[in-house]
Amino acid sequence: MGDVLSTHLDDARRQHIAEKTGKILTEFLRFYEDQYGVALFNSMRHEIEGTGAPQAQLLSRKVPLDERIIFSGNLFQYQEDNKKWRNRFSLVPHNYGLILYENKVAYERQVPPRAIINSAGYKILTSMDQYLELVGNSLPGVTSKSGTAPILKCPTQFPLILWHPSARHYYFCMMTEAEQEKWQAVLQDCVRHCNNGIPEDSKVEGPAFTDAIRMYRQSKELYGTWEMLCGNEVQILSNLVMEELGPELKAELAPRLKGKPQERQRQWIQISDAVYRMVYEQAKAHFEAVLSKLLLARPAMEAVIRTDMDQIITSKEHLASKIRAFILPKAEVCVRNHVQPYISSILEALMVPTSQGFNEVWDIFLKEVTDMNLNVINQGGIDKLGEYMEKLSQLAYHPIKMQSCYEKMEPLRLDGLQQRFDVSSTSVFKQRAQIYMREQMDNTVYTFETLLHQELGKGPTKEELCKSIQRILDRVLKKYNYDSSSVRKRFFREALLQITIPFLLKKLAPTCKSELPRFQELIFEDFARFILVENTYEEVVLQTVMKDILQAVKEAAVQRKHNLYRDSVVLHNSDPNLHLLAGDSPIDWGEEYGGSGGVSGDSGSPSPGVPEAAPISEKRRRAKQVVSVVQDEEAGLPFEAGPELLSPASPDSVTEVRDLLAQDLRAESPPPACPLLNGAPLQTSPQSVNISVPSSPPVPSSPPVASPPAASPPASPVQQLPPGKAVDLEPPKPNDQETGEQEASPGGRPPIHTTTEDSAGVQTEF
Repeated sequence: MGDVLSTHLDDARRQHIAEKTGKILTEFLRFYEDQYGVALFNSMRHEIEGTGAPQAQLLSRKVPLDERIIFSGNLFQYQEDNKKWRNRFSLVPHNYGLILYENKVAYERQVPPRAIINSAGYKILTSMDQYLELVGNSLPGVTSKSGTAPILKCPTQFPLILWHPSARHYYFCMMTEAEQEKWQAVLQDCVRHCNNGIPEDSKVEGPAFTDAIRMYRQSKELYGTWEMLCGNEVQILSNLVMEELGPELKAELAPRLKGKPQERQRQWIQISDAVYRMVYEQAKAHFEAVLSKLLLARPAMEAVIRTDMDQIITSKEHLASKIRAFILPKAEVCVRNHVQPYISSILEALMVPTSQGFNEVWDIFLKEVTDMNLNVINQGGIDKLGEYMEKLSQLAYHPIKMQSCYEKMEPLRLDGLQQRFDVSSTSVFKQRAQIYMREQMDNTVYTFETLLHQELGKGPTKEELCKSIQRILDRVLKKYNYDSSSVRKRFFREALLQITIPFLLKKLAPTCKSELPRFQELIFEDFARFILVENTYEEVVLQTVMKDILQAVKEAAVQRKHNLYRDSVVLHNSDPNLHLLAGDSPIDWGEEYGGSGGVSGDSGSPSPGVPEAAPISEKRRRAKQVVSVVQDEEAGLPFEAGPELLSPASPDSVTEVRDLLAQDLRAESPPPACPLLNGAPLQTSPQSVNISVPSSPPVPSSPPVASPPAASPPASPVQQLPPGKAVDLEPPKPNDQETGEQEASPGGRPPIHTTTEDSAGVQTEF
């Protein structure tokens, strides 16, 4: 690898790459500085004026999944340096960075992880054919002959490959199709979360950055959706640079690569990854410098906005009226001829899979609560409630259970319309809808938790508790129906605007864009940082098509098949006391109702990683950090298995990998010792319970009756661990700004007490 990089990325070429990257970043950051003032003004204006959006009926969790482990288990990873497969103990924490350890023992002994992977921008591939096709397309003119050895051999028929157009690729394999499907769901959840890397609560920096990206690409005549708008700001900036730099390097270096086709493909992957890491570091330094400068200037800008808010609004409205008078006739003709006839078709294509996904969320929540209610009646009443509620509280972040909701979006197609409106991929709409599904599920679960917790304060009996759960379930489902309708309608409006606005701007650009500079003289110099002609022009274009979009969504709400509320149905403060119940800290079901004071399965002996004198709350917090959300759902009665078998050494051949995997599958668990606290017991002889279960979400026709009251390294740079660094007892926390694999700094780790799924699919407690 070193020879390849030193040959094709010598000092002169690296200097050229740095200069080209600096030029692109400087040009983009000018757009960002301009958009920052506009975003700051819009944010402050919104705070003052507010909006008429209906209040959500469901509560929202302030800390959705803090200090939890989503999934943990074993993976076989391909090592490119020695071309061998190694068994890795892997886990996914609450921020969805995949962490790879040498093995389980290394994890228990607080050895730093081998790698931390941020999967933003990656695609999950489940077959070598898919991967080889993408690799072949990434280097035109290099095609492998039939019968030649592929770029990579997988020892099983169930690979999982993380593919990125510029950064390093990661290769994993499983023994069974079931394990492949589980890990695929987990990794897709990681990609979905990491792609949404810009915080939504960022009201200034986030909008300024995304608007700057759009303006910069439009200045290069690039309209439409951009598939690589994923990750945090530095990752997106790196993708932006590689979009321009990649083709140039490919044209220059591809003819110079030597060897067989698969070897040349492997060399190009190494070169592209090295360039991506260089670009990432440079983008990170430039962006942080500009952001620091803007943050220093922000107080002065806010003072000007507060003082001159009325004058700025008046000046902007005057500018908008002049631009509207100029472009409105042309824009209306363009909308009428090229957009309006297709809005209903786009909307229908979006609504069908989206509504199916939200209905699936409804069904899953109903099933989980109903099962819990039956278990409470038949398996111990309130004494078991903490166990079941601890599990239910994680439902929205359970990759396996939520997968059936996410899969409903996969059939989304914009056949014929995708090319017309220059939509590169529908993945951006799929992922956005899936994120909304997860948010609504979590809001629904949290509202149910809050209401049930209040009810438990009354000290109900088992029979009263059963009736209360059913009553709260009905109440929460009504709120879900309303909120999910509002969220879907907002998603449809956003998607239609995201599809049609770039198309309109591209159509109008030849006749309108050249005339925009003459409107600059209408802006007072003191307000030039908060009013831009280009932004005002886009707002006017948006207004010309917005009325057609609103009308289309309104008409769709009338169709009962989509389960949407009409716009006239607005529930303001239908349950005013509910929001008073929401607290800053989550409900600790394991502590209050679990009966054992925790959820880790600890029998009371202190953990080696936690000092004896540590407070009980600290021990419990550390234990809850390693509770895996994913369980073996096919398990019968709760049980506790012994430690998994560990191979003394990593396999060095395909045969050894297969033998080891088969051995893991044959390994049997020892007799059960004690029940896992978050396992679901099997109902053997349920009593007769009168629980009404709605079969499907009701179609709303009238308002529901509310019941009474730091920065990290890029994709694959390897950092040497500093010798002698003190070991921290906190678990490793992948930073959201990572772009890929890194060797993490030393971080201590107490022994885990978690239920997880190993490579054989057996529920194991470590």
